Amino acid sequence: MKMRTFAFSFLSALLLAAVAHGQLAAPQSNFSFPQKQTLTYSVDWRVFPAGTAVLRFEAVGDHERLTANADTIGAINLLFHVSDRFQSTFDRQKGCTEEFDKQTVEGRRQINSTLKIDYGQNKSILDEKNQVTGQTKHVETAVPGCVTDLLTGMFYVASQPMVPGKSFVIPVVDAQKTVPVTMRVESREEIKTTLGVFKTVRVQPTADAGVVKNRGNIWIWYTDDERHLPVQMRARLFWGTITFRLTGNDNK
Repeated sequence: MKMRTFAFSFLSALLLAAVAHGQLAAPQSNFSFPQKQTLTYSVDWRVFPAGTAVLRFEAVGDHERLTANADTIGAINLLFHVSDRFQSTFDRQKGCTEEFDKQTVEGRRQINSTLKIDYGQNKSILDEKNQVTGQTKHVETAVPGCVTDLLTGMFYVASQPMVPGKSFVIPVVDAQKTVPVTMRVESREEIKTTLGVFKTVRVQPTADAGVVKNRGNIWIWYTDDERHLPVQMRARLFWGTITFRLTGNDNK
C-alpha cells in the first residue's frame, strides 16, 4: 500500500490546483482567529483508525502561529509510519503567510523545509534538506502578493463569508509555485461528532486541472456560526477515503 502522510496529502490535495493569479482577500473585520486553542482530530482511512492530528493557535504580537502534528497509529503505523510537524506564521489582520515550516517523516522519507515569503521583493524562498541523503534545495519563486499556505489556508477560509451557492478563490503558496483554488460553499448540514451535533456549512475546493481534479473529491464542514470551526474533513482520493473528525477543542 502506497499511503503517503494522511495529513499533508489531505491538505495538499485540498489546496493545490493550477496556475497562480490574484491576491488573498483580508479576513472579515468581525472574524477572530482562535487564541490559545488546541483542536484534536481523529483520522480514519476507509473504515480503519489511521491516526491523530493536533492543531494549536498561539498569538505572537500582531501575528498568529499555527502548529500541527500528525501521527499514524495502530496497524496503519506498522504499514506506513508517519510523524509530521508543521508550523505557519501569518499576519492576523491581512491573513498573509510569513513563514511555513515542515518536518516530515513518512516511511523512509525524512524532509525538513522552510518556506519564507518576502513581500518586499514579492518572492517565496524555499530551503529544504533531505535528512536521509543529505541533499539540499534552495528555490526562489515570484508570488503575486498576499498569499496563504497549505496549513493556514484551511483556517483562512473560515475568515471569509460562507453563503451556500457562493464561491471565492484563494492563492496558495507551496514550494515552487503559487496556485489558485476555488472554495465552493455547497450547503448546510448537521454533523455529529463525539463532541456533539453541529450545524455546519459544507465547503468543497474545486479546480479545472491539477491535484484537486486528479485526486477526487474533498469537503470541509465548518460550523455555521461566526467561528467557522472545521469539525469534519473528508477526502475521497485514489487510495481510499480519509475522514478527519473533531474530538477535542481545548481553550487554555
